[in-house]
Amino acid sequence: MAKSAKPTLLSGGNPQIAKGYGDAPVQAWIAAAPGWKSEVGRRIDGIIEEAVPGVRKAVKWNSPLYGVEDHVWFLSLHCFNAYVKIAFFRGAALEPVPPVGSTQKDVRYFHIHEGDVLDEARFADWVRQASALPGERM
Repeated sequence: MAKSAKPTLLSGGNPQIAKGYGDAPVQAWIAAAPGWKSEVGRRIDGIIEEAVPGVRKAVKWNSPLYGVEDHVWFLSLHCFNAYVKIAFFRGAALEPVPPVGSTQKDVRYFHIHEGDVLDEARFADWVRQASALPGERM
């Protein structure tokens, strides 16, 4: 049996994964994330699934997206060389507001660097709050 080729890593180390809907493309992205970022992706995905039962998933623009209705998303992930960026599309409305600002007034980011200890309770709370807000249609 032929071994499947590893996905290409784009500039900054983000996996290049074909657009797709459902859990399978998200799991492919997580598996292709380099090094420690794969485990971060796996843990983030698990927390989101626990916090939002029935969450919808997709990969678009080489980034996993999470939502509560089809084609409407509240959160995305993206790998960079030094961190995993989590984008909350209505993050400015979360309490407390995630720490990293954006040029878009509603978007806030949370970065996870290698060795960071994730406050899972805080993150799950942000996810629950974000999932209850109007999502971003993409």
